[in-house]
Amino acid sequence: MQDYELVMILNPGVPDEQVPEAVEKVTKLVTDKGGTVTEVKQWGRRRLAYPINHLKEGLYVQANLKMEPKVATQLQGHLRVNEEVMRHLLVRVEQ
Repeated sequence: MQDYELVMILNPGVPDEQVPEAVEKVTKLVTDKGGTVTEVKQWGRRRLAYPINHLKEGLYVQANLKMEPKVATQLQGHLRVNEEVMRHLLVRVEQ
């Protein structure tokens, strides 16, 4: 198992009360495949450095994950097609 850090920018059209549900969809994929979620931090609504799809802000979420590299590939595929996620960055954390 490898350690990963995931940062997602969610569409600001997602209501604040539905952000935990959107994060749960992502973390459930990891846990269903045998991985673990060690920490989730919601950074809140922030201004973007540049507009994405004519939007100027997004909801930032950071998660620390532990999973197999095969699951990381599947997770990235899921994040690409998820309409709630505007951008994401998944990096492996070296120990």
